[in-house]
Amino acid sequence: MKTQTNPMYKAKLYPVQKKLAYFRFHFFIVLVLSLLTIVNVNAALPVLDSQGNRLPTLAPMLERTMPAVVNIATSSTITIQQNPLLNDPFFRHFFDVPDQPQTRRSQSLGSGVVVDAEKGYILTNNHVIDQADIINVTFTTGHTLKAKLIGTDPATDIAVIQVQPTDDLKLTALPLANSDQLRVGDFAIAIGNPFGLGQTVTSGIVSALGRSGLGIEGYEDFIQTDASINPGNSGGALVSLNGELIGINTAILSKSGGNVGIGFAIPINMAHAIMQQLITHGEVQRGQLGAQAQDLSPDLAKAFGISNANKITGAVITQVDSHSAAEKAGLKAGDIVIRFNGKPVRNASALRNRVGLLRIGERVELVVLREGKQKTLIAKVEGEQNINQLKATHPRLQGSTFSNIIKGSPLYGRIKGVIVSGIERGSPAWQAGIRKNDVITSVNRIPVNNLQDFKKATNTSPTLLLNISRKTGSLFLYLQ
Repeated sequence: MKTQTNPMYKAKLYPVQKKLAYFRFHFFIVLVLSLLTIVNVNAALPVLDSQGNRLPTLAPMLERTMPAVVNIATSSTITIQQNPLLNDPFFRHFFDVPDQPQTRRSQSLGSGVVVDAEKGYILTNNHVIDQADIINVTFTTGHTLKAKLIGTDPATDIAVIQVQPTDDLKLTALPLANSDQLRVGDFAIAIGNPFGLGQTVTSGIVSALGRSGLGIEGYEDFIQTDASINPGNSGGALVSLNGELIGINTAILSKSGGNVGIGFAIPINMAHAIMQQLITHGEVQRGQLGAQAQDLSPDLAKAFGISNANKITGAVITQVDSHSAAEKAGLKAGDIVIRFNGKPVRNASALRNRVGLLRIGERVELVVLREGKQKTLIAKVEGEQNINQLKATHPRLQGSTFSNIIKGSPLYGRIKGVIVSGIERGSPAWQAGIRKNDVITSVNRIPVNNLQDFKKATNTSPTLLLNISRKTGSLFLYLQ
């Protein structure tokens, strides 16, 4: 049976459907307008906070600073260490051994900071460009320029390279801060090229100052930060909230190779002092006082009769070399150096860093405690050629001291080299197998006749092949 619909029912239902359709249409319009309003509000972030203040952002500062941070790509030729038998033509022919490659190409990535836009000077780490044949610098604009090496200082891991600006590329340089004014808790931003991903920004704070004794470099006075620093960030910028350069990112402390919140940067005051010498001389001509020192502990302070032992910091002089600048200035063993050129001395490493940044011929003022009384001494910094002792700066030789073979020594005239005159048990040099009274006759197969030869040879390579002469015989020691 076919069901019929009552015409009256249809007539009554029609107005209701019309009203529902009208309501749905207006509801849809209101919903669309509401969504558009929400999108527009989100697009306008940052919004005002509850007090009507605009939320802070680092974007304006980074827009000014990021163009000064560059990506560095290097290419180098590495000599392959081979078994001597493989280099014997008869051996290869007899056993039908194919020719072996003597070298291989190596590539690496890092970062750098433009510090002089007019002359094109860029600061980076020595280990970023070490042994590089080709250095390419890429800017945020996408331009890539070849750079030339101006100079390196492996002892501080600083290098200076230079590019020639082009007509279509205007360089941006970062202004330099005074890193001596940094405080723990200051905000810090790291800019670099981690893992070759491209320019990346991370933020944190200054976690500690004056970090030393880490065995990373010869001269250490690191800024510690928790701003993420990863492989590829080396040579990049650590900047303040004002956009000023406060340090050059250099190393991380990590078991996995990734960031764990402990990164280190070279203070810009130290890096700038090194840079000036590299630009002027092509190398760092370090001064020497001719004195050995150790940290002033509370127990030592009490032993020296200092009443406020817990409040005094400094470096205790343990030895003064004959005819040295220190001896001429009147410095004596047992003196406690508390100020150096008007600045407090925290420990022996800080004193060594200050001296190492001075130029030969410079005059310095030392304030010392001697028998409980302050005394001011003036010393004229001398070159290392006037000193018959050298404290190793290479990371793998730290903890060892070397001397020339002097006339009157049983070794004089019989062998040429430098003697290990002192070594700290458990130090990197000790763990590498170096012992007191060892005679180093060559470094990387280059003969060394004196301390100057030894210093030059150890400061130009991260890996060392030492030829050592001992009472028990001779041996090669490979340090990497």
